[in-house]
Amino acid sequence: MSDLPRFNLLARLLHWSMAAMILAMLLIGVAMVASLADYHVLVAVHRPLGLLILLLLFVRIANRWRHPPPPLPADLPAWQRRAAHASHVALYGLMLAMPLVGWAMLSAACYPVTLVGPFVLPPIMPHSPRAYAVLRELHGVLAYVLFGLVLAHLGAALLHALIRRDGVFASMAPWHRRRSAAGLQADL
Repeated sequence: MSDLPRFNLLARLLHWSMAAMILAMLLIGVAMVASLADYHVLVAVHRPLGLLILLLLFVRIANRWRHPPPPLPADLPAWQRRAAHASHVALYGLMLAMPLVGWAMLSAACYPVTLVGPFVLPPIMPHSPRAYAVLRELHGVLAYVLFGLVLAHLGAALLHALIRRDGVFASMAPWHRRRSAAGLQADL
């Protein structure tokens, strides 16, 4: 039996925990728009969760720099390699942009970004109703783009797991899978 190349444990933990947080953030964002009655409760969860995602993103980037991902399968077409790279850059970019745009939006509106108890982040933008309106719209548009990219990422993961069965999904799976000797010969 031979181990498949995998992302390191920290990368897998960050991937799956951040995926759950991002999905929660997208759902909370939809609920915030749809429910005025629960708005303040949802915002009280949304703000610190967004900043936690931002902090974890820096940990994730440092871990990825220190522990490069396993190589993609050699038989993967060049256009799919480029698409995979571009989608990951876009996902990381959106994980960075979304909380920063949200923080800037709240700063422009003079809303305090309260994390826990008395801990309030400083504003990163001066008060400006016009900037607030633009950033609020941008935050919503970026959320739709992020949702679309998450769906594309999920589709690609399912393609690798169910159709190609090439180990790409298994490299990030939270469980450990080994290929049997027969499975390795079938792949050759």
